[in-house]
Amino acid sequence: MQLPGGVQLTYCTNLHAASSLDEVRANLDRYAVPLKVRLSPNAPFGIGLRLSGRESAELLEGQALAAFKAFLDERGLYVFTMNGFPYGPFHGQPVKTQVHAPDWRDAERVAYTQRLAEILAFLLPEGGEGGISTSPLSYRGWVEADSRSAWIQMTGNLVRVVETLIRLRQRWGRFIHLDLEPEPDGLLQCSDDLARFFREHLLGGGARDLAARLGIDIEQARAYLRDHVQVCFDTCHVAVMYEDPAQALQTYEQVGLRIGKVQISSALRLPLPADPEARLDGARALVPFVEDTYLHQVIGRSRDGKIVQYPDLPPALAHVRDPQVTEWRIHFHIPVFLERAGLFASTQPEIVKTLALLREKGFTRHLEIETYTWDVLPEALKLPLLCSIEREYRWVMDVL
Repeated sequence: MQLPGGVQLTYCTNLHAASSLDEVRANLDRYAVPLKVRLSPNAPFGIGLRLSGRESAELLEGQALAAFKAFLDERGLYVFTMNGFPYGPFHGQPVKTQVHAPDWRDAERVAYTQRLAEILAFLLPEGGEGGISTSPLSYRGWVEADSRSAWIQMTGNLVRVVETLIRLRQRWGRFIHLDLEPEPDGLLQCSDDLARFFREHLLGGGARDLAARLGIDIEQARAYLRDHVQVCFDTCHVAVMYEDPAQALQTYEQVGLRIGKVQISSALRLPLPADPEARLDGARALVPFVEDTYLHQVIGRSRDGKIVQYPDLPPALAHVRDPQVTEWRIHFHIPVFLERAGLFASTQPEIVKTLALLREKGFTRHLEIETYTWDVLPEALKLPLLCSIEREYRWVMDVL
């Protein structure tokens, strides 16, 4: 939905389980249409569309895409951003590290993202700007940090997508950017990682590759890369990595990276007091959050400011007695309107800081609420889904 100042606010449909286009459409009818009635009755209502690899291929068969656009138009819905991070099933079965597969070394990751770009170019309103968020290249444990061949391969594959985005802009007049999303335990897990990759790889070998592909000089290639490769600034991920939002934004600005989208999401925060029994109380309170579908990375901070990382909740719980660690931040998306949940605080203050900076600096026009864990939340936090999504919208609008 359109907000003052040209900002568009949506929610990501990755929270709805779907395994076919029919189910995607059914979810939009069940949730997006009633939300439009409640939140934007007299104006078009934007959505953040998530399509799996299979659904993206299905949508490009025959007249399916034209029919899907007609479906959206009839309901007053439009698409301006897409979530191209998860490729396969995202609900009802273990996802864990496989959320990163295929990674950016794989030709299917390229083909999938190109399909999403073609779909978005067709669905975007005339004169609109679109974005596709994507993975932080790979899972950190899958790629050797000093593997030169892997970095070259991933850079080249991103350049192939940028070439597609440039050609779509030339053909359709639709400006689409690919928004890389740092995540804890991703190959790019914070602003410094992404800024370094952009500076050292994309603006270096990537620019030379793009220049050769398009027959242009390297400075024009770098300008294209600055246009078409941007950042998905996920407020949960920034907070879990103990990054200050203002500093992260400055890091990106210094290398010429723009913010394509802010994903508004919140994580659990658990203070770890010195008292051993109080620590065990915190651990017991976390047990209901242990589940088999998603990764819930835990990032601890010690008394001397050092960061301690655990790949998921169970390994973290085994170390809850470590007296040097004073706080855990847990990559478990909880409703953005929750400031506290029992013994837990949330990282909601980082959302508030980010939106305050947005009001001041206007660094993006795309906002997407991304709480996708409703199915796996502990029962005490589960509320009727439609009302919960609406409440998240209204909380964000109040903060803005």
